[in-house]
Amino acid sequence: MPTKPLADAHRHLGLLPAYPFYGGPPISADLAARATPAELLADLDVEGVERALVLPNYGVPDPEVAFRGNELVLDAAQQDDRVRVGLWVSPLPRDAERTAQALALAGEQGVRALKMSFLLGGSATDPECKPLLDTIFSTAREHGLVVHVHTSPGGASDVDEIGALVDAYADDVALHLVHLGGGMSGHMKLIGGRFFDWVAAGKRVYTDTSWAIGFAPRWLCAEIERRGVGHDRVLYASDEPWGDAAGEQARLAAAAGDGELADHFFRRNFSALYD
Repeated sequence: MPTKPLADAHRHLGLLPAYPFYGGPPISADLAARATPAELLADLDVEGVERALVLPNYGVPDPEVAFRGNELVLDAAQQDDRVRVGLWVSPLPRDAERTAQALALAGEQGVRALKMSFLLGGSATDPECKPLLDTIFSTAREHGLVVHVHTSPGGASDVDEIGALVDAYADDVALHLVHLGGGMSGHMKLIGGRFFDWVAAGKRVYTDTSWAIGFAPRWLCAEIERRGVGHDRVLYASDEPWGDAAGEQARLAAAAGDGELADHFFRRNFSALYD
């Protein structure tokens, strides 16, 4: 268990059905997935997590699975004040009714974020997605919520695409770019300049280091020290069950040390953004 309580800015709740990814047999790779709030809360106890942003588990190409998770994470928030909630939403026209139902819950207890991922379709620059993107960000603005967006290299989740959301909405809505770009190219684009340029321009942009390649947290910390900005925009996230809490903690702690920078990453930035 960590010597100090910490805050986890990104983890999931819910079980997914087995699915035949990439043409193989049906599999369930997320072995640490939790089905109930009680199981989630037990994990928080073991890991020493004093607050957590909890999102519906997703990954199979069936949006209904993720949308059903909204009620589950809301239940977790009602059971324990440590839990903050990100509601699953989608900018895809075919998901309009389900997204409207999710947005109607934006004022419920514990809701602090709206979560979307273009892994299940659409893109930040797709004209068909623009109306619902406007609605999602308008709701976030109205309720003071964060929009939590997956990033990964290439395709619709690439930093090049996700940057369109920063340009369009991040002047007055907080935008959490998950996974620090999600891989080598994303790290290079964000740490190499874009992340810091957005912060300097007044954009409300945040990120976490889950899934980050080993060198990236070290480089990120060095650039924060060199530039003198960004210390208040990076959060610890386990991404359980897709990440590894112990590994994520160790990698970020090794890069940040045990002083003020680490306190920002592991505790204070979560309080500022999600409390």
